[in-house]
Amino acid sequence: MPGEGEVDRFEVAYSAGVAEQMRPPAEPGPRRSSADGGPLGAAAPSEGFALAGCVLTPTRGIERGYVVIEGDEIAEVTERRPQSVRVHETKGVIAPGLIDLHGHPEFNVFAAWEPPKQFINRYAWRDSDLYQALVRDPQNHLLDVLPAWTQLHYSEVRALVGGVTAIQGTGGQARSYSEEALVRNVDKWIFGGQVGRSMIDLPSGSRGMDDLQSILAGIEAGAVKAFYVHLAEGRSDNQRSRDEFERLVGLDALTASTVVIHGTALSEDQLADLADAEAKLVWSPQSNLRLYGETTKAGAALARDVTVGLGADWLPSGSTSLLAEVKVARRCLADEGHEVSPKRLVDMLTRDAAKAAGLADKLGSLAKGRPADLVVFERRAADPWANVVDAEPASVELVMIDGDLTYGRADWISELAASPDESQLEPLIAWGKRMLLDTSHMVNPNGEQAPTLGQLRTDLVREFPQVGPIFA
Repeated sequence: MPGEGEVDRFEVAYSAGVAEQMRPPAEPGPRRSSADGGPLGAAAPSEGFALAGCVLTPTRGIERGYVVIEGDEIAEVTERRPQSVRVHETKGVIAPGLIDLHGHPEFNVFAAWEPPKQFINRYAWRDSDLYQALVRDPQNHLLDVLPAWTQLHYSEVRALVGGVTAIQGTGGQARSYSEEALVRNVDKWIFGGQVGRSMIDLPSGSRGMDDLQSILAGIEAGAVKAFYVHLAEGRSDNQRSRDEFERLVGLDALTASTVVIHGTALSEDQLADLADAEAKLVWSPQSNLRLYGETTKAGAALARDVTVGLGADWLPSGSTSLLAEVKVARRCLADEGHEVSPKRLVDMLTRDAAKAAGLADKLGSLAKGRPADLVVFERRAADPWANVVDAEPASVELVMIDGDLTYGRADWISELAASPDESQLEPLIAWGKRMLLDTSHMVNPNGEQAPTLGQLRTDLVREFPQVGPIFA
């Protein structure tokens, strides 16, 4: 625990939001097709190809469909077998890349924490001695001895192997575009701009007020399309948590761009106000249940047509993957008496999440002209939407981001990549399958070659032997 006058780096890292526009990248983003003149990934195909399988579109599943990929874009989604490009038969379900709309990735190196008791709100567990010993002190040690991006890169790999192509919440550690290049980050630089901002806590007195005013000015100007804010995170009978919503309203911060994270204490009337403002909601039921014994009235929110996305939160109290989180969400909705279709659950991971992030024109759907961000799942269920909901990270066969074969079966990548750079492709055995991981886009600020997962794991285990495993 930091002594008197010492900076608690944990608290700084945990509470760091993104209030201002970050500096733009000095060079074009790390993922570009050869047509853009930028560097290719180690496993980037040099020519167009098509993936064949059951393709999930915004309106239906095309049982025998094809996604044609040229460079970094989807050239076509069709039911007709393409004649001008080679076709790769997946025999699986092809879905948009999943979007994890809430997390604290730098902390996802820890194993799951089992709280010995429930808390009334997030301020209670943040101040607890047990949490200090189990998470805060180890994190302060790692922040002292490891480069900041070590934990971030490790957590990005964890997200990627679970089919996630975009995340939220890296906070202040990743201050530059190049420090977070393996998966997209929706509140940092993305697609040549930065449409997201975030705050962990509402302003307290004058502290944080300048940040909020800057964000609200960005919303008014149309530059900020998603404002993520932790709000009303606690038990429904906790007045402090419930009062946060009224504080948000009083600060004129309830807007169509506001994305409420958690909202466990929100009443149905407050959810109605959220809907009236066209604000959005991010739901993390696993973490809520572990910490507070209850979760957000997500069914009531959906009944009012609130756009709801899902977030695995952080590993200490959340789910090990977004795919695990959606199973908790399905059960909670059923318990609330608001069962939804598997398609609706998949939308919460893709299309609805992209809408909440202000990126509906780029992410969340497979369609012509969109970035080639997708995931292929093993086919195990007749209903393709249920196939995704029932999937586990072990079911992931291939992940593409911007046309790069970022993670996938070794035999598939060897076939699809024209001349794969084996020095940049890390062989892995993931749940019994031989896979390849392309970390060539993870660029360190000093320009050195990106670390492999093996190197990251070695560094972490040396300093913290209890590091939470990825392939478990």
